[in-house]
Order: sequence, then C-alpha cells, then structure tokens
Amino acid sequence: MDLEGYKKQALQKQKEHKKFLDGLKKKPPRNLDYIVQEGHDEVFSKVDCLQCANCCKTTGPLYTEKDIERIAKHLRMKPADFEAKFLRVDEDNDKVLQNLPCFFLNDDNTCSIYEVRPKACREYPHTDRKKIYQINDLMMKNTLICPAAFEFVEKIMKNLAK
Repeated sequence: MDLEGYKKQALQKQKEHKKFLDGLKKKPPRNLDYIVQEGHDEVFSKVDCLQCANCCKTTGPLYTEKDIERIAKHLRMKPADFEAKFLRVDEDNDKVLQNLPCFFLNDDNTCSIYEVRPKACREYPHTDRKKIYQINDLMMKNTLICPAAFEFVEKIMKNLAK
C-alpha cells in the first residue's frame, strides 16, 4: 500500500474535502446517514486494514478509564501498573500511549489486544458514524493517515454528486 501516495493525494485534496464536508454541515442531505453507511461498507469491502496499520504506527488512541480497566484486566495487571507502563498524559490532559508505534501492534499488523482494544481504536476511522458532519476536523486529519478515510470522503462526494 502506497501510504505516501495517499497522503500526498489527501494533502492535495484538503481544500476540496473541507469545502465538501463544511457543505454537509450547513445543509446535510436527508439520507446522509444512509449514504455514509453505504460508503463505509463499500470502502471497507475493498480496504484491508492489515495491509496498512498506519493508524497504529503513527497515531495513538485516547484511553478512557473503562479502556484502561478492561485492558489491564485482560493483561492481568493493575490499572495503575498498566498506565505507568504504557500511558502518559498529553497536553489535552488525555491518557495516550507513551510511544509509537503502538506497543500492541504485532509484526503482521494484527493487534495483540484486539478483543479488548480501546474504544477509539474500535471506532477508527469514524466513517460509519451518524451525523458525520459533526466530526469534520477529525475526518480531515484521518484522510491524511488512513487510506480508507480518504477513499470514504471521495466516495461520499461522488455518491452525493449523482
């Protein structure tokens, strides 16, 4: 997978994508949630995250208290020990990974804690979300990281132009 190529394309299309997403926010089509779900399903029928894992290599998820408790229990650790070993508090006062790539990313791009992974990882890249226009800034960032997010924005632009 050509991640640099995707990033370059996404950077070139930032203005166009932003204008499109801002337009959705101003006047969302009645059937937008349906179009979004359809676009998500279509993109993920073609994209294999295990070929990429760029999100796990370049961005760390936010860890909620529930995430920390669930993952620590899975690893048979105390939540405080899990936090001390893997997490730090960032400038927004969020708990995030100390280092990237993610410690739990295996060499074959699988996740060693997949069944109990953080909520942020389960929802990424947020392309199957209702009222997608509420996360325009996040979607713009995600198009630079995730080829599927880029393809998703392109797909809904095309589908809504019909």
